[in-house]
Parts: sequence; C-alpha cells; structure tokens
Amino acid sequence: MRAFVAVVPPAEVVEHLDAFLDVRREAAAFRWSTPEQWHVTLAFAASVPERSLDELDDLLAEAAARRVSFGMRVAGGGAFPHPDAARVLWAGLEPDDDAALDQLATAARAAVSRAGARVDGQRFHPHLTLARLGRPANVTSWVRLLDAYADAPRWQVTELALVASHLGEGPRRRPRHEVLGTYALA
Repeated sequence: MRAFVAVVPPAEVVEHLDAFLDVRREAAAFRWSTPEQWHVTLAFAASVPERSLDELDDLLAEAAARRVSFGMRVAGGGAFPHPDAARVLWAGLEPDDDAALDQLATAARAAVSRAGARVDGQRFHPHLTLARLGRPANVTSWVRLLDAYADAPRWQVTELALVASHLGEGPRRRPRHEVLGTYALA
C-alpha cells in the first residue's frame, strides 16, 4: 500500500488559499491539485506492508506525543525542480519554529522506517503541491504571484495523519486519499 505521513491544513486555510487561486487557475493549463488533498508530506513510502500498519500506528502515536504543537501559515511559492523548467508548482510554508517542523518530519520518517517500510524522497522540503505540469515550463510569474500571497491565516499544527494513497481511484483518475489515523502532538 502507498502511504504518507502528513500535516493537513485546516479547512479555513485551504478555503483561503483556494479562493486566492480560484480566479487565476484558468490562466494556466496545469493539472491543479484538488484543495481537499492539499497536505504537507513529512514521509512517503511507495509500499507499506499491511502487516506493518499496527506497528506504524503505534510508532506514529509515540512520535507525535514527543513533539509540541506549533503555528504555521502558507507563505510564498516555488517549483520543482526550479521555476524555469517546472514540473510542480507549490506553495511554501512558514512555521513559527522551523526546527519543530523539521523534527516532526524526521520523527515521521523514522517511524515509517522502523515499521519496515522504505521511506522515499530526498531531503524534507515543506510545501503544498498546487499543480503538476505535463512538461517542463517556466512558472516564474506563478511563483511571484504566490510570493504576493501575504494574508494567509495562521494555524496551529496539532496533529499528523497517516494517509493511504489509492492511485487512479479518485476523480479524473487521480489518487484517492484515505486517512488511516491521526496522532495528536503534545
């Protein structure tokens, strides 16, 4: 099973960013991510054995309980691999405490690994994936637009979530996300 550990922004944060982007989406033929699926991936595993889910559940509960809540807001934007030849357009994040978010990601990655799954991905770069591009394109103007998104509401990160990703089962053959568990921060 494909799964990831994430911080999911609350509805008011999602609605605010969605309203900002809504009037602008038609200006680009990107594959826009659905706002309901916006999340900050802390750890991703392409394959988590079913037999490991109970252990992963316990490990994530322990990891979350050792981390304290912190504030965060959406701020700025960027692109992977870079704005001149982007494949992904993303919104950045501004935590009240960078170290707290990094430590939460490290703890999530360790829990996934200790449960017997291989953690995929490079170093942690917190973001919300907004759109994917079919082929590389210059998105510098979109990054500047996201950099101007200055009145985003702050929220308190109080939990992390374990989410299963079912490929091709969502609208328009996109992934369907299923929250398997949530874990409260101290």
